[in-house]
Amino acid sequence: MRSRIEKFGLIGLGLIAGVLVSLQFAAIADKNSPEPLPIEELRAFSEVFGRIKSDYVEPVGDKKLITEAINGMLSGLDPHSSYLDADAFKELQVGTHGEFGGLGIEVGMEDGLVKVISPIEDTPAYIAGIKSGDLIIKLDDAQVKGLSLNDAVKRMRGKPGSKIVLTVIRKDTPKPLIFTITRAVIKVKSVKPKMIEPGYGFIRITQFQDRTGENLATALDNLFKENQGPLKGLVLDLRNNPGGLLNSAVAVSAAFLPKDALVVYTEGRTESAKMRLTAAPENYAQNQADYLKDLPAAVKDVPIVLLVNGGSASASEIVAGALQDHKRAIVMGTQTFGKGSVQTVLPLGNNTAIKLTTSRYFTPGGRSIQATGIVPDIIIEDPATAEQDHTFRMREADLERHLSNGNGQPPADKTNDRAKPAAPAKPEESDAVKPKFTEFGTKDDYQLTQALNLLKGMNILHGAGDSKKP
Repeated sequence: MRSRIEKFGLIGLGLIAGVLVSLQFAAIADKNSPEPLPIEELRAFSEVFGRIKSDYVEPVGDKKLITEAINGMLSGLDPHSSYLDADAFKELQVGTHGEFGGLGIEVGMEDGLVKVISPIEDTPAYIAGIKSGDLIIKLDDAQVKGLSLNDAVKRMRGKPGSKIVLTVIRKDTPKPLIFTITRAVIKVKSVKPKMIEPGYGFIRITQFQDRTGENLATALDNLFKENQGPLKGLVLDLRNNPGGLLNSAVAVSAAFLPKDALVVYTEGRTESAKMRLTAAPENYAQNQADYLKDLPAAVKDVPIVLLVNGGSASASEIVAGALQDHKRAIVMGTQTFGKGSVQTVLPLGNNTAIKLTTSRYFTPGGRSIQATGIVPDIIIEDPATAEQDHTFRMREADLERHLSNGNGQPPADKTNDRAKPAAPAKPEESDAVKPKFTEFGTKDDYQLTQALNLLKGMNILHGAGDSKKP
């Protein structure tokens, strides 16, 4: 028996060492400071590999063991690095186009359970009452514990019109909650414009997709035409926007900033991870015509209040930080999520890839977004949901193994409200405890009302009042 284990161990060690030597650590080490092979650690890995092959209760294929080892390597780094099998890689590509099948939630893993980062607006999960911070413990009759995040996401995806039952635990709710949700083709409309009242426009961006910049340009042009001239003020709403494509965030920022103004820069270990992205077409148009060049000139001067909250993450924080640092907008709301790391998707062949954290985002003024987020210029909470937000809202700093800030700033205050299962109890139907939520952009939207009041006050202060435009 021992000879069999040693044989497996030698094969495993030879395989791993051979791969590492052939790659010359190109993806993980600085070429100018080569490191020796970690022989002891590789030997331990090969011994475990051999033990599983020889002693596990059922035969296990090499492919499965290697795949799970890759999964473990990546998931052990931080909450955002992961291995993408063929299905997950395809879903990632489809999702950036704003249309996919499923429930409509951004999720991560915590303590072996699926944790809701944010429900996406106007999707089945959002309408059903799924909240940020919820822990999903069962998908239909399958326990989540033991599933990988990719496996859990696959189970939540399905044929539009089919139903899935989510069992959820929520802080301060003594019994698990049951949500029966009908899957749908998720068509996320990323830009939602309207006139709040004469002279004042409102644009809500729900997600940063590949056409968000173009859709924003169209929305701004239409608002100016509807107003028959320059606006007195604009509310740009990024609340509960979980992020998306970097070039789209640059496009949204560039619409309001002077040409070539710095939007965001990144710092990482490799030269390719160090970028400085400015408000220039080559950084957002991606081989297209510059769709921002024909915007009304007054877009660059219109007073802006930018709304954010704890669900504003990643690309949303890039826009908020850029407009705040350039004093182009007053940021109002509550502190953002703090997801300031860059994930690079690296294809591996066979239609698989790894999503690897390669750098951190910094605002034009040098602030790291990671684990800190953007602090608004004016803190305004929604009284209707403030208590729930304090109870349920999670941030990057609450995630296990979150990446440090990188420039010495303390992380955002942890909520320390990680939901834990109560004593076993019979689940109850969610309708009895369905949480409140404010429909953004309506007359009941308290934060929007305060943003509009601020814009009106700014106009009065600058002598604009309600006078007619020249």
